Amino acid sequence: MTIEWRYTTHEDVGVLSVSGYLGAQAVNRFGGAVGWAEARGTGAVIVDLTALHGWSAEGQRAITEAAARLAALGRPLELAAIPADGSLVPDAGQPHVPVHPDLLSGLASHHVRPGAPDRQWRSGAWPADTDAD
Repeated sequence: MTIEWRYTTHEDVGVLSVSGYLGAQAVNRFGGAVGWAEARGTGAVIVDLTALHGWSAEGQRAITEAAARLAALGRPLELAAIPADGSLVPDAGQPHVPVHPDLLSGLASHHVRPGAPDRQWRSGAWPADTDAD
């Protein structure tokens, strides 16, 4: 199983929503989605895991690597709605990754009001019924 993703921009905050299972087979696809977000935004990136079914140790490592990649550009990575099967535990050398209970809390922490995103991109199989943030 792999992942699908959607990237939306809201003012100076990007939201990378991920669905499916973030395991070893999905790490490269996730890295590509992070690259998409990197190229199309300038502020914080909130990775919305609301539709994620779970993640493996490799998937968690991909998130910490994405946090380091974005931190090198001066952009923080944050998480919203982490899977119930574990929490992200970066090692001491990784940047801090704030965790929000849900996407609305993450957006509120940046003073972004819910509403239509400024721009939106998604992978081909992203479920159309989840297009509103």
